[in-house]
Parts: sequence; C-alpha cells; structure tokens
Amino acid sequence: MANDFNQHIIDEFRANGGRVGGPFADARLILLTTTGARTGIRHTTPLAYLPDGGQRILVIASAAGSPKHPDWFHNLVANPRVTVEDGAFTYDADATVLDGPERDEVFARAVEADPGWGDYQAATTRTIPVVALTPVTDGPPSGGTWGEILVRVHDGFRRELALIRKEIAGTGPALGAQLRVNCLTVCQGLHNHHTGEDIGLFVALGDRYPELAPTLARLREEHERIAELVAQLREVLGEGTTDATRARVDQLTTELERHLDHEEEHLVPLLDAM
Repeated sequence: MANDFNQHIIDEFRANGGRVGGPFADARLILLTTTGARTGIRHTTPLAYLPDGGQRILVIASAAGSPKHPDWFHNLVANPRVTVEDGAFTYDADATVLDGPERDEVFARAVEADPGWGDYQAATTRTIPVVALTPVTDGPPSGGTWGEILVRVHDGFRRELALIRKEIAGTGPALGAQLRVNCLTVCQGLHNHHTGEDIGLFVALGDRYPELAPTLARLREEHERIAELVAQLREVLGEGTTDATRARVDQLTTELERHLDHEEEHLVPLLDAM
C-alpha cells in the first residue's frame, strides 16, 4: 500500500499522462509496480529513472541514503518481473541488478549528472544498487482515445527535449556522459516512433481516408527532415562539445514541435473519431 505522499504522486501521474507538479515537475518519473517478496501483493512506487541509450532504463535504490534498501528493491530481487508505467504506455519488464564495473560506471554517470546521488551514497555504508529495467512486452496505451494517446506520446518527446535543453544550459563546455546518453535515447525514440507511424499509423489512416493523402505525404517529408536533424545531433554528440550540441538540440526541438503540432491538428480529430 503506497503512503499518502506516494499515492498523491501516483494519482497525479496517472491523471495527467505522466506529468506531475511540485518538486518532481522536472524529474524523469515512472511508476514501478513490484510483487511483494513475502506477501505476493502488488505495490506501486513512483521513481526517478535514467535513460540508458535504448529501451532499457535505470533506477537507483537510494532510499535517500537510508541504511536499508527500499522495499521495492527487495521485491524485485525476489520477483524480477515488474510493471512500468511511463505516462503513455504500461509494459512488463525484467529487472536486473547491475554489479561490478557496469554498476560503478552507471552510478558514476548518475552522480556526474546529479551530485545528489553521490550525497546519498556518502550517507550510507551500503552500496546503493542500480537496477536496469528491460521491456519484455509491448505494453498497451494507458487509456483514452487514439488521438489522446498520440498526444501523450508527443508530449513525452516535448518534455524530454525540454529537460535536455535545461540540462545543457546547466553544464560546462564538455558534455557529461549521462547527458550524452539522454540525447542518444531521444534520438532513438524519435526514429522508432516515426518509423512506426510511417509503416503503421499512416498506412491505416491512408486506407481509411484517401483524401488524407497530401497531409500524410507532407508528414512523411517532415519525418525525413527530422531524421536529418537527428543524424546531425548524433554527429555532434560524438564531438562532445556543449555549444554544438545545444545548437543542434535547439534546432531539432523547434522543427519537431512544429511537426508535432501540425500532425496533431490534422490527425487527432480523425483518431478520436475512430
């Protein structure tokens, strides 16, 4: 059973497609549901996470530097199959506790991005665990019409790029390792999303609404332009300089937001009617 503080975050997260206010307004959050190690009862916990360059995400069992591991960590050690809610989708994942050099490298990345993780480690004698969550199913959308689902997916990209721009503004002349991973993750996510639209959603809409052909053709052209900008961003990420990355992220954000607005204007009413 979630405590009152966590339950408020859970309710707000689910009611607003992954958005919450207050101190966690700018945090990357998921809802993690684990199975109780002793009771078998399902428990949901809001957690901060780190992107990891692909579909896998990372969570850290800091418990704010407590001397004991959090309950959710004990649960997933006993039952590694968990459920993740990211605001747009709900999916099952396998939890793997990282160890050795891999754990140390990931934790160092986290501390570089947010020194608070290091403060938590300094406050306790236990080694704070890092857990990788790897999807094992393509989860269903988290409710609503197809138009609402599309907007939630788009809002996830908007939110992530806003976070990345804020992180870039607060960094030095050289990109940190986690910030680079954050950028690469959103690049891969855009590629996957637009590929899925090109071969799935747009085909289905085109079959149902032949008059939509010019709009879909323009959206596909915009996908090609976004792909060019993503490739340019990947290139400067290899150089590791903040100024060049900032310029590419700003350009990608501007053109992507224009594309998402245009797509929603033309497709959401049709999707809501389906």
